[in-house]
Amino acid sequence: MALSDYFRILKRRGWIIILLAVLTAGAAYGFSRIQPVEYESSLKLLVSPARKDYGQSQAARELLGNYEQWLHSSYRAQRVINSLQLDMKADELLGDVTVASDRLGLIVQLNVENTDPDLANDIARTWGNLLIQWQNEDNDRNLQADRITIEFQDDPKVVGVTPNVNVNTAAGAVFGVLLGIIVIFVLEWIESGVVRRAEDVERYLEIPVVGRIPGQ
Repeated sequence: MALSDYFRILKRRGWIIILLAVLTAGAAYGFSRIQPVEYESSLKLLVSPARKDYGQSQAARELLGNYEQWLHSSYRAQRVINSLQLDMKADELLGDVTVASDRLGLIVQLNVENTDPDLANDIARTWGNLLIQWQNEDNDRNLQADRITIEFQDDPKVVGVTPNVNVNTAAGAVFGVLLGIIVIFVLEWIESGVVRRAEDVERYLEIPVVGRIPGQ
């Protein structure tokens, strides 16, 4: 097809793309607005060995996985619930928490989702303090040179909000555009055998049109 054919199709059926883009964007916006807002709080815990030699640093890195498993536990979730007097079950709270670690930076990161941003920060702070307390108890049984300290890198803070209405609306519009293009392609394919213009005759028969009968 020539470039002029694409412009002709776009001029004739472009309204389909616009309509579907508006409809899908509106649907995505409306759906996002009725969803409960979830805030994500993030807390980073710095793990610091007393000695900075390779052996002690490597030992601290090996402990990161252990810290992750210790934190992501229904026992810890229940202690947080008791401390903050939350009206929820341990497994429910645990489902809102993710734990990860950075072996290079010796960091344990705790993320908490909640519909209340302040409560999300409180949960992250309380949860992080449990690890610090647990490590301090272990340090009391070790020599000063073998101890590992854990501390907050900063106060927990909200780093994300879901759903993102703007992103979802834009994604809905893009989906509508793609859907509109598909619909136009299907319509053009269905009508591909219909001859309406002199240009269609020349394209299908590959012969020039030398005359036409005027319409009545």
